[in-house]
Amino acid sequence: MKKILVTGAGGPAGVNFLRSLNSVEEKMELYGTDINIYHKEFSKPWTKEMFIVPRATSAEYIPKINEIIESKQIEFVHPQPDIEVSIISENREKFNAMTYLPKKETIRILQDKFKSADIWKDKGFPSVKAIEIRIQNLDTDIEKALELLGPKIWLRAKRGAGGIGSTPVENVDTGINWIKYWLSRGKKWEFIAQEFLPGRNIAFQSIFKEGELITSQARERIEYIYPYLAPSGVTGTPIVAKTIHNDDVNKMATQAVLTIDSQATGVFCVDMKGDKGGNICPTEINAGRFFTTSNFFSTASKKYNVPKANMPYILIKLAYDEKIPEGPKYNVLPKDLFWIRHIDCGFTLVEGKNLK
Repeated sequence: MKKILVTGAGGPAGVNFLRSLNSVEEKMELYGTDINIYHKEFSKPWTKEMFIVPRATSAEYIPKINEIIESKQIEFVHPQPDIEVSIISENREKFNAMTYLPKKETIRILQDKFKSADIWKDKGFPSVKAIEIRIQNLDTDIEKALELLGPKIWLRAKRGAGGIGSTPVENVDTGINWIKYWLSRGKKWEFIAQEFLPGRNIAFQSIFKEGELITSQARERIEYIYPYLAPSGVTGTPIVAKTIHNDDVNKMATQAVLTIDSQATGVFCVDMKGDKGGNICPTEINAGRFFTTSNFFSTASKKYNVPKANMPYILIKLAYDEKIPEGPKYNVLPKDLFWIRHIDCGFTLVEGKNLK
């Protein structure tokens, strides 16, 4: 029986990864870690045992993970939060367990949203335009961004998920005060400005092996959780999303990954936005971990008998060098499947034709 350890298992993304593995016929021994004793309760139904660990930035983190690996004879580790992806990636040789992560340098690049945008630009790949905002030059850099990127820009933290530190900005004062607010709260974030793209919000979840796409599915985010709580109206995770089939999206997302790493291996989740003309371009790639709603595709995988759509399970099979189920690389699920969920409401999968 496979023994799997999932870090950040008490968060929504970790829980949904565990749900995905629990939904398959093969039985696995699943363990989880979290830093919050309360959040530990969320993942208990899906794990054999949960462990509280130090923060990933702590000197005690790696020894604690290794202690769990040794005591439970863990064979495979999947880090879900970005910070744990980074720490485990950089120290992968120190763990006596498998991972299926992209290369160290690939993760370094993709966790820095400005660096990835810069590489796309240098290689002539169409992507969202970005300018680095220096804390010591806030006024001049934000003014420059408004001049070069348009009358409305998107300010955001260089690192982090869920739209962290992001807001639309239309004048220099708003931009300066927004960044100073976060600095005054003790957040040592670096910021970038990106061109503001008002169009469709697309997410492309995929798994690669040595530069070959193994499986993927694109979806469109329709409605966000508590949008009125964020200045931008975007809170990072949707309460309504639907599967889409779009050849241009599939091609562009694949090339966005391969432009960064021609031998890409592991999970690559590409965020894409549409401009005023409807053209879609990548804004960032989250590498080494899944989108929060990985169980959307896993639930549909079971309902429509499409094994390749359960991407957490495909990841495990690749790590163990097992045969992958047959199926297309793109559009593995039917289009117009809606995933509708909310806090305390659970989730449901609905075909678009049945929405009335």
